[in-house]
Amino acid sequence: MLSPVRTVAPAVPLLTLDDAKAHLRVDHADEDALISGLIDAATAHLDGYNGILGRALITQTWAAEFPTFMDRMDIPLGPVQSATIQYYDSLNAQQTLATSVYAVLSDGLGPYVTLKYNQQWPQTYTRDDAVKITFVAGYGATAPEVPAAIRSAMLLLIAHWYDNRSALSVGESVSEMPFSVTALLAPFRRVGT
Repeated sequence: MLSPVRTVAPAVPLLTLDDAKAHLRVDHADEDALISGLIDAATAHLDGYNGILGRALITQTWAAEFPTFMDRMDIPLGPVQSATIQYYDSLNAQQTLATSVYAVLSDGLGPYVTLKYNQQWPQTYTRDDAVKITFVAGYGATAPEVPAAIRSAMLLLIAHWYDNRSALSVGESVSEMPFSVTALLAPFRRVGT
């Protein structure tokens, strides 16, 4: 699989500047740029393909490409709301696969596409991007649909970065993320991270 690409960004932020300022108990505009930057950094740290959770938080669209059809084609981000498949047929013409042929499922390893019973994959042209899965992922279109633990962890992370402008040394160890953030995020981390 080639690295997935986000084709449609979330329409709304997970946290607003007002949310973060209320949590930080900041009632002036002097540090709005700093706090906005921390919101962006925390979002990038948690959300999407490069985020530590390996999940899409607010609804967004991604595309993943494969060299051919396989029994199991892992979708790199969940939770998946919908998926469509396009492929290059044996004549190198792009086609859209009927949804009656495949199913989008999820297990302990994450979401994936597989054949439905008594179906078969079509032949593809030989190319690295022969199969393209375009999928909509995320908990929902608004911030309240994202689990409260993730939103709380993000606020705690922003507060930690706001209060500690560099890594915090505790004895001989260095803590880049407070235990409370790690504990809140633990149930949502993808397998293997």
